Amino acid sequence: MKRVMITGASGQLGKALHNYLQNNRQYEIFLTGFSNSEGNMARLDLADEAAVDAYIDKLKPDIIINCAAMTAVDLCESEQEKAFRINALGPKYLAQAAAKSGAKLVHISTDYVFDGRLDRPYTEEDIPNPINVYGKSKLAGEEYVRQICSRHFILRVAWLYGEGKNFVKTMLNLARNNNVIRVVADQFGSPTSAYEVAKVISFLLETEKYGVYHASCEGFTSWYDFAVAIFEEAGIEAELEPIPTSEYPTPARRPAYSVLDNKALRERHGYIMPDWRDALHDYMSMLCSTVMAE
Repeated sequence: MKRVMITGASGQLGKALHNYLQNNRQYEIFLTGFSNSEGNMARLDLADEAAVDAYIDKLKPDIIINCAAMTAVDLCESEQEKAFRINALGPKYLAQAAAKSGAKLVHISTDYVFDGRLDRPYTEEDIPNPINVYGKSKLAGEEYVRQICSRHFILRVAWLYGEGKNFVKTMLNLARNNNVIRVVADQFGSPTSAYEVAKVISFLLETEKYGVYHASCEGFTSWYDFAVAIFEEAGIEAELEPIPTSEYPTPARRPAYSVLDNKALRERHGYIMPDWRDALHDYMSMLCSTVMAE
């Protein structure tokens, strides 16, 4: 049985991975997070090099999946040191420990490593050029993983939603409290289900084709049209107002177009992710079923 260590296990992707992999009898799952508030989760500060080395040396995992990150994009601007500790040094120390132990390392990155100036989807060969601290810290983490651990999969994901706080739930909550919901209409990306990313990771773990992969749902949309689709799926009538980015200023700049092309998945493995609308439909069906069961 292979020992699988998941960091950031309390996050959306960490939860999706645990739920997906725990039914695979060839895996024994070990969860870590920044706190041990959940009984089945060990506390591990990824920015503590000695702690990471000691934990992995003791656990001896065959696979390490790093879902831990500081994902509060705007907060990263004011807390740059913390962002780089978590998003860059954390992956560095995991990569060192993985290389030392011989473990496979899956590291999760982001579409925000790109500046959003292209007029076509970004492939894995395009040169990153992040325009905010979050993107810069995540790119630094990627580079450490590439340089230190040869047995690595780096997955760039985009506009992620799953079990936890996300855009879908934010929109549904706003519909209960607001007359008009204003949503940015000039930023484009690919809404991606955490469940679908978990499936990709499970698939890649059975291969030895290491490297950088884009792993977002197929197709793209704006935040505004994403919101429209959410309410259509939920059967809720909501009054939406499309606005430009200029009317919704934030501390961190966002790429205007961060659509990812899953070229490596497609060409190396023939793996095609579902269209973002189909994945959203499945997620909304699950969400409604959960609400009804409570």
